[in-house]
Amino acid sequence: MGEIGIPIHDFYYELRWWEVKAIIRGYNARHHHGWEQARLVAYNAHFCMGSKNPIPMVTEWIKFPWEQKKTNGDGFSHIDAAEVKRLKQMMIEENKKNGF
Repeated sequence: MGEIGIPIHDFYYELRWWEVKAIIRGYNARHHHGWEQARLVAYNAHFCMGSKNPIPMVTEWIKFPWEQKKTNGDGFSHIDAAEVKRLKQMMIEENKKNGF
C-alpha cells in the first residue's frame, strides 16, 4: 500500500493497528536523516544571501512530522478522515460476511 509497500490484503486482514503504526514509524525513521539533510541544504540555499527580515531557525522554517504532534480530533494522527471512514465500512462488511 503506497510508498511503504504493504500488500493491501495484509493491511486489511493480517496486520493489527499497532503493527501498522510500528511499520509507519520505522519507515519514517529510515528516511529521517535524508529529510534532515535536504532541509538543511534548502535552508542554506534560500538564506545564503541574507535577508532584511530575521532569519528563522532551520527547524522553524520547515517542520517535519516528528517535530510536531497533529491529531484530527479522534486520536488519529496524519490519517485522512475519509480513509478512516472507508476502512470502518470495509470492516463492517467483512464482519457481516463472517456472521459477526
